Amino acid sequence: MALQLTTDSLAVGVAELSRRDPHLAAVVARHGAPPLWDRPPGFGTLVQIILEQQISLSAGRAAYGRLERLAGAVTPERVAALSEAELRGAGLTRQKSAYIRELAQAIVAGAFDPDGLAALDDEEARTALIKLRGVGAWTADIYLLMALGRADIWPSGDLALVAAIREVKRMRSLPTSDRIGRITRTWSPWRAVAARVLWHHYLSTPRSRAKVIAAKPSSRRTPAPSRRQAPTDRPSAVRSTTPVRATAAAASSRSAARTPRGGRRRG
Repeated sequence: MALQLTTDSLAVGVAELSRRDPHLAAVVARHGAPPLWDRPPGFGTLVQIILEQQISLSAGRAAYGRLERLAGAVTPERVAALSEAELRGAGLTRQKSAYIRELAQAIVAGAFDPDGLAALDDEEARTALIKLRGVGAWTADIYLLMALGRADIWPSGDLALVAAIREVKRMRSLPTSDRIGRITRTWSPWRAVAARVLWHHYLSTPRSRAKVIAAKPSSRRTPAPSRRQAPTDRPSAVRSTTPVRATAAAASSRSAARTPRGGRRRG
């Protein structure tokens, strides 16, 4: 059974990471422990994360609000009954209209059961999500990390996390994906807790937008905090270097704390 994050297990993970990694310990000492930043599991949250791909969190929320007004309620049955033309008329892009409509239809037809993900281990759940059109590695990881509360998930396309690692570890340039992989493996089985600590740092540290945009990755493929790696979330294809409110990650956080920031999401 995958380790689940709760308020209590989050505290255990923060304490363990602080013992292992002095850089994370310094963040916790400076800013305190991070919030849980959880989101309710299910169709609505998955739709929100898809809508937030490649745009700011506020724009994603606005798109979700338009969808909600159009459908009356964001349920698989109501969204599946809408045409792509109706969805596009609500301001959704052609691709995202297709993604969420196909997701709704898959659930209604019984081809995909979001509730069933809870019984799967991390890799099985991730694989099931990535099979969906419009859901790539970053979207799947954010859903597992925030909606299912998995403790050892690292969203390897999140620009805010990349920027935070650079700052916390005092690196001269943005780390490569290989270097990030080496670092994050040392945080297992608490990688989702480390992500929250780093988002907490990112949100709590003043930074100019220009400074983040100017930061260049030290490899051609930059994992992003709210920036995903390649266009993996596109059909058979998220995020620009422009930092916006962090990852869908904490989009509809039930915590009162500020949500993590990052760059745009790719998928």
